[in-house]
Amino acid sequence: MVFSLLDDEIIFPDAALAEPDGLLAIGGDLSVERLTLAYQSGIFPWFSEDDPILWFAPHERCVIFPDQIKISKSMQKLLRENTFQVTVNKAFDKVIENCAKTPRLGQDGTWITDDMQKAYLKMHQKVLAHSVEVWQNDKLVGGLYGINIGNVFCGESMFSLVSNASKTALIYLAKNMSFKLIDCQLPNDHLMSLGAEMISREEYLEILNP
Repeated sequence: MVFSLLDDEIIFPDAALAEPDGLLAIGGDLSVERLTLAYQSGIFPWFSEDDPILWFAPHERCVIFPDQIKISKSMQKLLRENTFQVTVNKAFDKVIENCAKTPRLGQDGTWITDDMQKAYLKMHQKVLAHSVEVWQNDKLVGGLYGINIGNVFCGESMFSLVSNASKTALIYLAKNMSFKLIDCQLPNDHLMSLGAEMISREEYLEILNP
């Protein structure tokens, strides 16, 4: 069953009531308060430019346990060579802008709408959203951003303008930012090759809210 959210009440139904595809609710807004409650409840927004706001709570989550991330020998070599410089929260606006405009295989357009960008910038200003930036010769060439809920980093999107830049950002996040879990939401081959795995929503929520 898909629930309709009220504009004047910040509340979500139980994530366990989501449809088989993970769709749980429709409507509401992208306020800091509603987004924070969503992520605390294992729910995230995902919709296209002309769609109403859609909220998802997948029955399985694609996650990376930081101590189990897979780093190939070629990637280890690249990291040792300091090909890239990595920073945190130095260019959040540029990271989300690049994530929005980077073409995605099999996708027409972006789900990171202007309203989404504004909403996550507000989350960043409240120190709830963070970015990892990857630079080469003082040029931003990759990065990622997401929401921090307790010991979990809820990854939203990443981009790469040169080979291995987004991998570098994800590895830095896993190795240097002391999170217990990186939530990747939905699986893809790129994430699975880095050691991502699927866990049940129940297990995910236990880690999210111990």
